[in-house]
Amino acid sequence: MAEIKDPENTILIELKDGTVAIELLPDVAPGHATRMKELARSGAYDNVAFHRVIDGFMAQTGDVQNANMEKDYNPRAAGTGASDLPNLKAEFSKIPHDRGTLGAARSANPDSANSQFFINFKDNHFLNGQYTVYGRVIQGMDLVDNITKGEPPANPDRMISVKVAADA
Repeated sequence: MAEIKDPENTILIELKDGTVAIELLPDVAPGHATRMKELARSGAYDNVAFHRVIDGFMAQTGDVQNANMEKDYNPRAAGTGASDLPNLKAEFSKIPHDRGTLGAARSANPDSANSQFFINFKDNHFLNGQYTVYGRVIQGMDLVDNITKGEPPANPDRMISVKVAADA
């Protein structure tokens, strides 16, 4: 396991092949980091599919409304839902969308991020200043690389469980 410096701001995502550790960036995007911890602690992210996975670009997940593969999973609607919590204001920063960074997925409105996020497979600097970066993979990027690809994938992978490291 990677050294976890701040368990309160580290997310552990259990995938079929192992655990991905994500260091949140609360100093950069406090609202987004707080939201991810809130949804993880409530269990909202458990069993949620990776509904949009583009090879060489990114893996998107976090639709807690339509993509829970154990409850009301709707592959046609996956990617259109959110949590019951209010949308978040954009928290743009100078942190680039490098390989392994976590970005807030949203609609055309910059202040529409809610529960969905994506992990960059490669440096995607064309996203800089347009999508909030609020974390980075510190362990398990090889597991992220192995997530089943597709828009949507025929047999999507899921986040089996998502926990704050302080609670694990």
